[in-house]
Amino acid sequence: MTAQIIDGTAIALKVRNEVKEKVAARIAAGKSQPALATVLVGERIDSATYVSMKQKACAELGMTSYHKPLPADISQEDLEKLIKELNADPKVNGILVQLPLPSHLDEERVLQLISIEKDVDGFSPINLGRLAQKGREPLFVPCTPYGCIYLLKEAGVTIKGANAVVLGRSNIVGMPAALLLVKEDATVTVVHSRTKDIPAVMKNADIIIAAIGRAQMVRGDWIKPGAAVIDVGINGIPVLDDKGNPVISEKTGKPKQKLVGDVNYDEAKEVAGFITPVPGGVGPMTIAMLMANTLRAAEIQDK
Repeated sequence: MTAQIIDGTAIALKVRNEVKEKVAARIAAGKSQPALATVLVGERIDSATYVSMKQKACAELGMTSYHKPLPADISQEDLEKLIKELNADPKVNGILVQLPLPSHLDEERVLQLISIEKDVDGFSPINLGRLAQKGREPLFVPCTPYGCIYLLKEAGVTIKGANAVVLGRSNIVGMPAALLLVKEDATVTVVHSRTKDIPAVMKNADIIIAAIGRAQMVRGDWIKPGAAVIDVGINGIPVLDDKGNPVISEKTGKPKQKLVGDVNYDEAKEVAGFITPVPGGVGPMTIAMLMANTLRAAEIQDK
């Protein structure tokens, strides 16, 4: 058996094109251009790169973006003041505070302050709380878990009644993904560092969402034949030559790196029924779902 590859790049492009068409129709109808405010504290290269990608996506889809770069030593008071100003600004539909924040800032307090109608990242305790409650619906759900469920549905994977295992219990991916699977009527197990006999637990899964942050942790013999595997991990590992030695880059003089997921892809694709690659799987979906959430925020605020 060779797994069907779930092409996240193609599916994300489909989502983006749908958003772009709806934004154009919205503007043609005389409504406001959806706008996303991005807040970046400090100068972390990875965070700055992510924010830049989100701004670029806004421009490509006909949306406006307002970037708010802040010094790494900004006070809690001044950051909270900015969030309150963005909440009150009718031109801003979505607010995204790029995480992680510097350690001196109260991240939980900042997320609590964001209006739930502008919480396009889905991290507000109110939106997450609604996600956890039967019969309640959040206005927004976190973009990466949202993308994972979307990929499963686009691939035609049956979620209702399935045994699903989520590897990892972070607030950003693992726990929201588990809650979304519950809402889709899956039976869900959350696997973490204290779980006994992880391979045995995972072998019963019809659906696996791996979000643990450990390179190639999930082996092929952990996977039930025909299972759907969604790999959220993005890890850098050295490129090795035929003798197992690191390959050195002529340009930098440092060992070359390649991106891999939390799943051993070469092993897993011979067992699974469906699988996402890394890169090109979940990654492109995160920004696509953020764009969908920003459009939804504008539509909610129209009412």
